Amino acid sequence: MDISTHEKIDRSLCGEPVAVADGCSEVRLTCTPNMVADASGLVHGGFIFGMADYAAMLAVNHPNVVLAGAESRFLKPSKVGDVLIAKANEQEKDGRKHIVKVEVFCGEAVVFSGTFTCFVTKEHVLAGA
Repeated sequence: MDISTHEKIDRSLCGEPVAVADGCSEVRLTCTPNMVADASGLVHGGFIFGMADYAAMLAVNHPNVVLAGAESRFLKPSKVGDVLIAKANEQEKDGRKHIVKVEVFCGEAVVFSGTFTCFVTKEHVLAGA
C-alpha cells in the first residue's frame, strides 16, 4: 500500500487507510467523543465528509491531488463508537480531472454517499504562495 498524498493528515480525524490501489481506496474511522456535535452523541457530518474526501484523495493517490467540488448526501446519522468504512472508486478520468464515487458504511448501512471531483495540478497548489 504505497500512499503518495496527504501524508501529514490526522488519521484519528479522517480515518486510517485499509487499502489503496489504482483508482480505489478503503478507509476506516472510529467515531470518537471529540467528533460529537451534541449531548446525544451525534457525530458532526464534517468528520464523515472529511473521511470521504480523504478516501477520494487516496483513490487518485497523487501528491498534487486537490478537491474541486463534491455532491454529497448524508443518509443516516452516526454516533460515538460507530466504526465507519469509506469505499472510494474512481468512476472517470479525463486528463487531470478525476471523478470519484465514495460510499461510507456503518456495518451494512450506507450512511453517506458522494461524488468528488478531484484535479491533479501541475505543481502543489501552494507553490509560490
